[in-house]
Amino acid sequence: MSEAEEKKGPSKKELKKLAKKAQKDAAKASSKAEKSGGSGGGAASAGNNKSAPSASTPTKSSSVGPPVYRLANVPSSLAAALKDSCTIKACMGSILYSQKLLPGGGSSSLPFVHGPALLYGDAASTSPPVVAFGGNGILKALSGQSVNSTTDDWLEFERTELRPALMSGNAKKIDKSVQKLASALEVHGVSVMGTEPLTLADVAITVTLLLSSKAIQQTLPPSIQTYVEITQNSPAYQQIKSLVSSLLPPATSYDPTNPSLLQAASAIFAGAIFSTFPMAQSLGIEIKAFKCKDIKHGDYQCNVAMPLFQKLKGAGGLPDGVKTPQQVAQAIIDGVPVDNPVLCELTVNGPGFIMSRIKEEYLVRGVNEIITRGAPVKPKCCTDNDDEDKSGVVVDFSSPNIAKEMHVGHLRSTIIGEAVCRILEYSGKNVDRVNHVGDWGTQFGMLIQYLKEEYPNFHEDPPNITDLTAFYKNAKSRFDESAEFKKISQLNVVKLQAGDEECRKIWQVLCDVSRLEFEKVYARLDISVKECGESFYNDKIAPVIDEFDSRGMISVEEGGAKCVFVPNFKIPLMLQKSDGGYGYDSTDMAAIKYRLDELKARQIVYITDFTQGDHFQMVFAAAKKIGWVDDDSHRLDHIGFGTVQGEDGKRFKTRSGDTVRLVDLLDEAVSRMEASLRERNSSSDGKGGNVSEEEIHKTACAMGYGAVKYFDLRRNPTSNYIFSYDRMLDTKGNTAIYLLYAHARLESIISKGKADFGVDVDALISDGKSKIALSHKSERNLGLHLEFFADTIEETLADLYPYHICDFVYALSIAASEFVTQCKVLGSPEMESRLLLCRATAITMRQCFDLLGIRHVMRI
Repeated sequence: MSEAEEKKGPSKKELKKLAKKAQKDAAKASSKAEKSGGSGGGAASAGNNKSAPSASTPTKSSSVGPPVYRLANVPSSLAAALKDSCTIKACMGSILYSQKLLPGGGSSSLPFVHGPALLYGDAASTSPPVVAFGGNGILKALSGQSVNSTTDDWLEFERTELRPALMSGNAKKIDKSVQKLASALEVHGVSVMGTEPLTLADVAITVTLLLSSKAIQQTLPPSIQTYVEITQNSPAYQQIKSLVSSLLPPATSYDPTNPSLLQAASAIFAGAIFSTFPMAQSLGIEIKAFKCKDIKHGDYQCNVAMPLFQKLKGAGGLPDGVKTPQQVAQAIIDGVPVDNPVLCELTVNGPGFIMSRIKEEYLVRGVNEIITRGAPVKPKCCTDNDDEDKSGVVVDFSSPNIAKEMHVGHLRSTIIGEAVCRILEYSGKNVDRVNHVGDWGTQFGMLIQYLKEEYPNFHEDPPNITDLTAFYKNAKSRFDESAEFKKISQLNVVKLQAGDEECRKIWQVLCDVSRLEFEKVYARLDISVKECGESFYNDKIAPVIDEFDSRGMISVEEGGAKCVFVPNFKIPLMLQKSDGGYGYDSTDMAAIKYRLDELKARQIVYITDFTQGDHFQMVFAAAKKIGWVDDDSHRLDHIGFGTVQGEDGKRFKTRSGDTVRLVDLLDEAVSRMEASLRERNSSSDGKGGNVSEEEIHKTACAMGYGAVKYFDLRRNPTSNYIFSYDRMLDTKGNTAIYLLYAHARLESIISKGKADFGVDVDALISDGKSKIALSHKSERNLGLHLEFFADTIEETLADLYPYHICDFVYALSIAASEFVTQCKVLGSPEMESRLLLCRATAITMRQCFDLLGIRHVMRI
């Protein structure tokens, strides 16, 4: 092996093989140790409140059954738990040594333990469980192995030298401990123990290094970086986040500052379950409420009684007299305090489902908050953001090509991208809206030459190119028909990339003309986006290739192309073509590097058609492979959307077969809406419109553009859909037009309340006289739907699909329509309360419209 190959170290594929083999070996060793009765780790009896040193050998449980392992006192949040070395080591041990790990609840019975603690013993035993604490002690206990002196020495090194050095930040101490580790690896290879990797000592050391700062990790010697990568690439480490999530302690007390109705109901149920069945905390059962599908049965339900019954029965923990899931469910209901602020009317349904209603007082309080705030209450994830949570988000969307007009194919990325930006900004994020325009590439050679021929005096007389599509087609036609034109065009590409002044000037003219055309679309749709095209990254590509090369990650393929292979993909990313040129892979890797380093993005969202899904997954994998991102600190999303189709099920085109210009499509929607509003105004059936002739165009723009947006946003973006003006402009059904009419109707009722009955809603609110009652079932139903808002936002932030908000506002509109139909508002004894309910609903609808990028109208 050459010296260069030695420095390069094992490939990513080899590292993954090593990690998988080590994981299998660890599981075999654990199984063998269990059969021979071996064990080890820092431990004490839970019945003994005296502190025990973490290096001591645990006493063996007196139970004869297989041990059950529970991790108690896990940090309460996922973010905190993923940064806790004790929790991570416990999870690694659980997976590597095939020991199922269950949640162990709090550690109030373990006053001598200040971090996560492992409780283990026979589930059916009445003896106190054995307790292991300290990350290394827990690892030893889970391994079930007799720990030799060499392993103990390395565990002590991690605990007393490496860990304190990294925590101190002292360069000399860090260097000393790192050199000791590097020297051992130089002798032993991929494990300090001189064996296969991922031994107990290796896990303890590498987890500590993985949780150190990124700056420290980047300065580690190559041998230690390879050592750490074996753990990082192991199947066990990849499963940690999921396992940690299952170990988090559930909320058991109602938080009145949290507007989430789902979490409020879940907390009431969890409190009742744990007070009635204390053992439930350690059985690994998810306790969560769910919205009832059929409102006739209830508002929220809890389905935990059946799995809880099975777990308790298996563990011998069923109380006397409890013999069925229905009895477990009834016991839970009996454990819910009558004076709890959230749930009432609890009943057992079927095999053990617990059905419930939300108390009227809870709903009234929620509606009052909307009225007094003038806005729906944001979920806690939007209000509890610290500076790290508010850190940069980049959303890459729209991305048309220079010298081509925006067409229907750009509709979805533009509309979805704007909505995603608004949703993220609403949640408190600092969002960079990036328009990654196609302003670089071989096509510019022919466009430059065509402009030079058609507009020879472009320096003094800038061309007025009003039809970019025709300009591009004519240039392409010349390129295909004339060998001489083609040859000159190819030379233009070289000159442009070399910085030729004339070529750069023509390129700039083409960019400027294109921007004017793009802005026509963006102005119509209220799109805000900052251009940062492909050309911006051109000088940033070579350093990225050099970085991959220096890390030994470049594979030079036949012909000289420089590629990077990533896990789960047979085809590599091509960072440099065989002719030395750059393509999409090159640009996108340079772009993600810039966004992470210069824009300080912790989340990046790409919105393109679904066919680019694999490409972006490869880009993400390459960024993880080189260490630019990690799952705990960054989030990378690709929202892939389907195709806009015509009535024939094919791509939407004009009758002549041309691609539909986006400006024409939008203007047609407005034109049809104008005709509809004028027809409404001239109606003789007493249902004439309230929009003056002067307001018709402005109103038609809001409704027409809103209709196009909503027709797209209301569905899962991954699906195709058939474009239909008739369906999207329909006043009935799930359309923006229906929603805007519903909103205008509420505002009309509020206006009539003031004009005809002297009830001024704004005065009621400012004077503190806003009193809400939800006595009628349709009033209560509307109040309930208003309370779904916070959970809808949380659901949307999870996958960034705006259709969740569309579903919410449509259901809210239906509930509002039922309310104003079944309850007399104007002139009723309850008029003030009902007008306030109209206002709360209108406020919430406007917030949804704003998040979706739809302009609301106050009257139609």
